[in-house]
Amino acid sequence: MEIKIRPWRMADAKRLTAAINNKKVQDNLRDGLPYPYKVEDAKAYISALRKVKKGSQYAWAIAVDDAAVGSITVIRKDNVHRFTGEIGYFIAESWWGKGIGSKAVELACAYIFEHTDIIRIFGIPFAYNIGSCRILEKAGFVREGTMRKNAYKNGEIVDTELYALIKA
Repeated sequence: MEIKIRPWRMADAKRLTAAINNKKVQDNLRDGLPYPYKVEDAKAYISALRKVKKGSQYAWAIAVDDAAVGSITVIRKDNVHRFTGEIGYFIAESWWGKGIGSKAVELACAYIFEHTDIIRIFGIPFAYNIGSCRILEKAGFVREGTMRKNAYKNGEIVDTELYALIKA
């Protein structure tokens, strides 16, 4: 099983749709994605990535044997946080628990630290998302704390965790 991150292709739209069109996946993502998620939504997302200002966002498909099974993005922050990036990711439910997420996070962070001037990458998973917290820990991120009552998701105010990885 070869795990890699690679640019999104329009041919990935059906797999992206299937991955996001799952309530368990959407319950761990930020709001704003349509549900149900349609192939047209996936195509629009992939097209939009091609128009992003260079250096402001890095987005890849997480691929297993070249088939897209998830997504990973690092978004550069601005102003006094311009050397910081926020990481976000998801994996299709059928691929959970196989080490794919932590490998993808390692690959994305290695790319960012090698090819950009970003020195800190942070992630803010919902505290209830133990799997996502574990992915970051396995990839070398340090838990910096709990941000109490930091988000509103599915009708509830919830805690988030703050994890960060600093360039060596």
